Amino acid sequence: MLKKIGVKFLITSKQNLILQAKKLILPGVGSFNNAMNKLKESDLLPVLNESVLKNKTPILGICLGMQLFAKHSEEGQEKGLGWLDARVIRFNYPSDSKYKIPHMGWNYINLQRENCLFDKYKSQYRFYFVHSYHLICNDNNNILATTNYGISFTSIVTNDNILGVQFHPEKSHKYGMQFLKNFAEKFPC
Repeated sequence: MLKKIGVKFLITSKQNLILQAKKLILPGVGSFNNAMNKLKESDLLPVLNESVLKNKTPILGICLGMQLFAKHSEEGQEKGLGWLDARVIRFNYPSDSKYKIPHMGWNYINLQRENCLFDKYKSQYRFYFVHSYHLICNDNNNILATTNYGISFTSIVTNDNILGVQFHPEKSHKYGMQFLKNFAEKFPC
């Protein structure tokens, strides 16, 4: 998707390149424990902390990537990055509920405040979601948007140079393309 919108990028786990990056994207597919263990095994935790916390490099966490910003998750025992005062919990619906787990498909976000990532005149943004867990923020100032799926859950978080989305912008067609373009060109704002 980045190539399609004309954004130069590099996929890497090389520490020196991560430290030189102007912006970072932490994707996420899989489980919380596995992802945190992979970051540890690759010795990327110190370089990510230096880039994001010390150097203030803007970062976008996508789906599980956003959940890793939390302190911990019900999905495992590993500690998260702890960049946000948040925790991750599983959707809890009975098996006969109309709300199936995982939450999969198109859904709308509800902006909680204005932000340069979104056109202030447009009221409806639709993105593609695939997840069974969601973030609970202890600081409501970190919540940029929520989404309703039986309950209202956090779908976008932001704190200075840290941005996380529960949806998949790379699967969200025109809305995802515009979101990624705005991240590349405008964030932090």
